[in-house]
Amino acid sequence: MKTAFIVHFLIIITAAITVDKQLLANETKRPNIIFIITDDQRYDEIAAVGKFPWLETPHLDRFVREGVHFKNAFVTTSLCGPSRASFLTGTYASRHGVIVNEHVDYDMDLPTFPVLLQAAGYHTGFIGKWHQAMHNRPRPGFDHWMCFWGQGKYFNDSFKMHGDRVHKMESGKYLTDELNDLAVAFINQEREADQPFMLYLSHKAPHQPFTPAPRHRQLYRDFKIPSQDNPKDELASKPKYVRESALKNRDNPTGLARLHPLVPNKMRTLTAVDDGVGMIMEALKTKHLLDNTVVIFVGDNGYFMSEHGGLHDKRKAYEASIRIPIVMWNPLIEQPKQIENMVLNLDLAPSLLEMAGLSIPEHMHGQSWNPLLKEDVNGRTGFLYEYYKESDYRPRGGFPNTPTLHCYRTQDWKFVRYPDGDFKSELYHLAEDPDELYNLAQKPQFADQVTRMSALLDSQLEAIDYTAPEKIPGGGITHWELYGKN
Repeated sequence: MKTAFIVHFLIIITAAITVDKQLLANETKRPNIIFIITDDQRYDEIAAVGKFPWLETPHLDRFVREGVHFKNAFVTTSLCGPSRASFLTGTYASRHGVIVNEHVDYDMDLPTFPVLLQAAGYHTGFIGKWHQAMHNRPRPGFDHWMCFWGQGKYFNDSFKMHGDRVHKMESGKYLTDELNDLAVAFINQEREADQPFMLYLSHKAPHQPFTPAPRHRQLYRDFKIPSQDNPKDELASKPKYVRESALKNRDNPTGLARLHPLVPNKMRTLTAVDDGVGMIMEALKTKHLLDNTVVIFVGDNGYFMSEHGGLHDKRKAYEASIRIPIVMWNPLIEQPKQIENMVLNLDLAPSLLEMAGLSIPEHMHGQSWNPLLKEDVNGRTGFLYEYYKESDYRPRGGFPNTPTLHCYRTQDWKFVRYPDGDFKSELYHLAEDPDELYNLAQKPQFADQVTRMSALLDSQLEAIDYTAPEKIPGGGITHWELYGKN
């Protein structure tokens, strides 16, 4: 603990030294930053994206049409805790150490963007759902802390603040509305003249149990949201664990028939989130901050809606699972912009640090997306996706049917390899098969492409100095025993 504290202190001092001197001389040039993250929101769960145009998301639609829309945004692990740690640290899960949910926080020797921004003089705030180690006590990098326990409750929840203070919601108030109100209150706080701020607003919605605000319970009741399962999907070509999971839902009346009707409520929860985006933009306008505040909205991972024979949840390397929304209001550049280049969750941290005039730490795997906003550059050509079988890495963990996997995705191709267990590799030609219906990995005519993609995957693992996470023997301690219940 003493060593970690010393390292953490040195990180803060180093960050303070590396602030761009010109920006320090004129702090008004440093933008305010608001980062909004939702839980389990697919890349296409915004009406203006076009797949579900009947969704009621008018404020996010404005970001898509008038702001910046990253049309090909991805997570590097499609699981809430690992993804959120990657947003914070700019690194892959195998580096920051959060490879399962609700067990541990990221490696505290890694400087996160809140830690570095705070050290550079930003007033920093966290509101909402942490979703790494289960407890809700304050984490490094935040001056203002309001966090609920674990997954949170849509009604009648409470928040841990700094010290022993607790903030309780009004009886019957909807959690998303409370988070929106707290975010506006943070924006309206009195702070030092010209001191920039960074707000990290983390929603529970649209996570299970899919519970919309009472005012939104009747949305979309007049039509049936279609299943995204494609009957042409060649399930026989996919690994056995995918076939078994999918067919259990497609062919079982208690499977797909039970799961898919929950989708409308999931989507209904997003309208209250969207209401909050509108409230935040109005608060910025009232405070005359719109021209110097960057607002980034993201989802922490994708979510299946019956693709590939009836899949739900996430975790697997298919597009519906790994693609996320990233939209932004950025008055520092010319808007609107539609960015086709691939960007990742771990690109957020370096991008924000660069916006604030800070150096990007060498440990970060992510790349700043700011060059994509200002000029015609190529960006990355591919990226690594990793997922680790949770029952191997989480004490008394679940989800034993989704194995550890590594994936390499380029603009046109995706290759999935299973380092543990006897599972078929997967190869998809995304340029011709964007829905990943046909696994080509076992077809002789694609053997050379499998070899090329496998080599690219190996090269990426080598580039990040990959070390396989250490598996946890059966038993062990749980997060309840580690952290207590408050």
